[in-house]
Amino acid sequence: MCALISLKNIAQIVPKNIDIIAFDLDGTLAPSKSPLQPEMAAVLIKILQHWKVAVISGASFAQFQSQFLHNLPCPISLLANLSILPTDGGELCRYDAHTNKWQCTQDQPFTDEEKQKIREAFAHAFTTVGFVQPPTTYGPIIEDRSTQITFSAYGMEAPLDIKKTWDPEHRKRSAMVAALKPLLPGFSIHIGGATSIDITRAGIDKAYGLRKLLTTFSITPQRMVYVGDELFPDGNDAPALTVGALCVAVQGPEETIQVLKNLLVATNLEHM
Repeated sequence: MCALISLKNIAQIVPKNIDIIAFDLDGTLAPSKSPLQPEMAAVLIKILQHWKVAVISGASFAQFQSQFLHNLPCPISLLANLSILPTDGGELCRYDAHTNKWQCTQDQPFTDEEKQKIREAFAHAFTTVGFVQPPTTYGPIIEDRSTQITFSAYGMEAPLDIKKTWDPEHRKRSAMVAALKPLLPGFSIHIGGATSIDITRAGIDKAYGLRKLLTTFSITPQRMVYVGDELFPDGNDAPALTVGALCVAVQGPEETIQVLKNLLVATNLEHM
């Protein structure tokens, strides 16, 4: 299990003992499905000068591009320190300086039969918990991400102000997850984002993605820090608690910035 620390105890992190800092995306680095903000981008670029950085999310790589990469004016020389893990680690993407492109390796995608089984389970769960699709939606409420199927109550492109009011305490989605689990043995089911539920194959979750990352760089879990806003039971950050890294629980991008600034200050003091 990993040591879970809060913002008030952030001084427990010793920068010289860290090789890699991994982050959730929505609710941690940026508001749900919203662009990375300039202050966060500036701090992340400074972080990349000291540590390897990874961002793992249920988002597709296309979503990572529009939300995160297009808003991170990072020098090409620092991109070697950045890894992207879409679909909760079902993919691992690294920047290739020779081709000037991001290259992604993907685990085996869902079969058509598995996708149909998941859609049928959602239909049953909707009936069980009384979920009715809103009259106005913004894009599909169930999205096929190849290695992951994601439900979003108002659709994948819903405005944040609408999404934030639907299930702020996760009660609706917790009930839906409870209805889905007996229908989908052999799958991982986690709450994500502001209105989402992510479904992957069993064992394909953020713990799986983080372990893949540690193996790629030959880094021990004790030299990793994971920062996320959903480190609660059934939250899609919760599997990170099993990896053995330090885990930092935040309640939004503002707290994440505080964590990173604290690390930068401590690092500068060590180098003085």
